[in-house]
Amino acid sequence: MSLQQQINADIITAMKAKDDVSLRALRALKSALLLAATAEGAKDGVDDEQAVKIFQKLAKQRKESIDIFLRNGRNELAATEKEELDVIEKYLPQQLSEAELKTSLENIIAELGASGPADFAKVMPVAVKSLAGKADGKLISATLKQLLG
Repeated sequence: MSLQQQINADIITAMKAKDDVSLRALRALKSALLLAATAEGAKDGVDDEQAVKIFQKLAKQRKESIDIFLRNGRNELAATEKEELDVIEKYLPQQLSEAELKTSLENIIAELGASGPADFAKVMPVAVKSLAGKADGKLISATLKQLLG
């Protein structure tokens, strides 16, 4: 079952269960998928790989909104965004732990023969490509800077 079909099935389940939080988040996911599918230059539809990228973007937007709301003392809005983020994260691949990320980056550094901060620009694109969907770009960058000194 594709992610798009899974979202549609979960919307029906959330409607039957009267789960407003899940329903709101699932409708946002479905809307984003429909926008991508009908965008100019789009092909026949959205495959699962594209869907995951869209979901990651939505999750990142929710995280940024939570930070902004908390900084401005809007805890009720932050809580709403957090609820939606929890639903969206169910459809994303499992993220690497910090230890797993560090190990993966150490392997990439060894493969490329990188030795210091000057090699950051050489390692970062390879790391982002190989860890796509498994770790946030900011976390990859910060860990890589730490490893390269």
